[in-house]
Amino acid sequence: MVQAETSKWKTILVNLAAWLAAIWIAYELLFYLQYKLTGPTLVFERLSDWSGIPEKPFRLFVAGMEIVAAILVMIPRLQGPGGLFTMGIMGGAIFFHIFTPLTIDPYEDGGKLFQEACFTFLMGAVVAWLRREQILAWLPRRVAAALAA
Repeated sequence: MVQAETSKWKTILVNLAAWLAAIWIAYELLFYLQYKLTGPTLVFERLSDWSGIPEKPFRLFVAGMEIVAAILVMIPRLQGPGGLFTMGIMGGAIFFHIFTPLTIDPYEDGGKLFQEACFTFLMGAVVAWLRREQILAWLPRRVAAALAA
């Protein structure tokens, strides 16, 4: 009886943590869409100048990926893959902040954008870990069995 009650509380806490992380991800990604969808930004102008990729398609492509990630983490059966997708997007953001002329602090505000990318990456990892059974279900059986062992 005690073990069943402990298991119930563990399930509740895992679900609560996954949903709080998912809500953060959706909020963060959707909040910054206003800048990506309304016009050129310093971030994408610098990356465009550095990479040669036209600014507008680059910015809109990233916006589209972030919309998809925000939707995935809010669909209960797709939270795990959504967490992984978020990690991929934010991993790219972190990479570009560190290894390109974008810099960690492009707006000279103490690196707020970089810090938020790191935290959102971490929240994606939390969702992916807490919903790992969803991710394993998407993998071929042999791969899933090897990873689960």
